[in-house]
Amino acid sequence: MGTSDTEIQYVELNDFTFQTGATLPVVRVAYREFNPKGEKTALVPTCFRGRINETLNFTDGVLKDYRVIVVALLGNGESASPSNTVDFPEILDYRDCVHAQYKLITENLHISSVDVIVGFSMGGQCAYHWTAMYPQMIRNAVIICSSARTSLHNYQFLEGPKAALLSSVDYNDNSLRAQKIAPIKGLHAFGRAYSAWLTSAEWFEEKLFRKWGFETLNAWADAGAKGYDDWHPDDLLVMLGMWQRSDLSVTRNGDMSLEDTLRGLTTRILLMPCQTDQYFTWKASERESQLLENGELAIIPSIWGHVGGGGGNPEDTQWMDDRITTFLSNS
Repeated sequence: MGTSDTEIQYVELNDFTFQTGATLPVVRVAYREFNPKGEKTALVPTCFRGRINETLNFTDGVLKDYRVIVVALLGNGESASPSNTVDFPEILDYRDCVHAQYKLITENLHISSVDVIVGFSMGGQCAYHWTAMYPQMIRNAVIICSSARTSLHNYQFLEGPKAALLSSVDYNDNSLRAQKIAPIKGLHAFGRAYSAWLTSAEWFEEKLFRKWGFETLNAWADAGAKGYDDWHPDDLLVMLGMWQRSDLSVTRNGDMSLEDTLRGLTTRILLMPCQTDQYFTWKASERESQLLENGELAIIPSIWGHVGGGGGNPEDTQWMDDRITTFLSNS
């Protein structure tokens, strides 16, 4: 990171109203700027289980000359979330995240337009919502391993880790909750139930967990489970619910089908699914790209599955960087 980069910063939004109708006196939005003197602006929302400093931001590549703003989704534990905000709503919507980010960008950072928004996974679903809600602000969007609507298969896969957490002994232990002790057993169960979906069947058979330094499958699974130790369970659950309910057509108040909503988007959009992603399939992105007025499709040729789009494999990251460079050079 260069010397011009900032640390994580926080903006407090007063009297913020959520889609549920709940209004909180203060809602915090966390963000970090890279290269704040850059002439062009890029917005990068975080993903599920994504923290600002862990988010792939392409500042070493295609966005090196951009003013890059990485912003934490509501619910992720850095921005307002169940873990840090009293009376935080149990139901969260991407429109809440976009409204909060819009206020940050326009009222606090005084930015009138964004040259490109880049989102991976839940960050990609957030980026999609931006293009529907504030099309005049977003010139280009890069949506990686994501979708305009969460599929039924994606929804159901998330029910597994969710059930593992909700059914755990320590999550349901009121005495531990009163002491604010993390439900470690439940978090580890959540992580193990989630772990088979991160990559692909081919990835496992080739034992590519060794590329991450794990000699055995069990060592990799243990590390993945313990990766949730610093997460508040209710933050995970509120974000998971937002992911499950994602449907871009809600931005049109239910007056349009998803297909018509996609046809109505005017932003230049690059969809980059991974060939082996088990969450968001490339076929779904292909269908979406055919409906978009200014859509392009570039399928990441990788067996790293979902994590290939999040920076898990350097070769995939370079491939994405090159493809995004071509996309933005034509804007």
